[in-house]
Amino acid sequence: MSDTAYCYHCGTHHPKEEMRQIETKGGKRWRCIKSIAATKQGREEREAFGRQTTAINKAEAQSKKARITLAVER
Repeated sequence: MSDTAYCYHCGTHHPKEEMRQIETKGGKRWRCIKSIAATKQGREEREAFGRQTTAINKAEAQSKKARITLAVER
């Protein structure tokens, strides 16, 4: 079994030690401790966390796209 789990909140995989299972309407889902802590802060801090997470996800997507494009060109 994998040592990582997908965080439905920030959209990335984290080690299971950094995750908690949260009960939702649709069942149990994994969520990282960092995102849980971020929701307990003020609005500005939550928005900053969201912007940071978005930037990380965009950078990863662009990197993946570049690798795929390079592989196709070869």
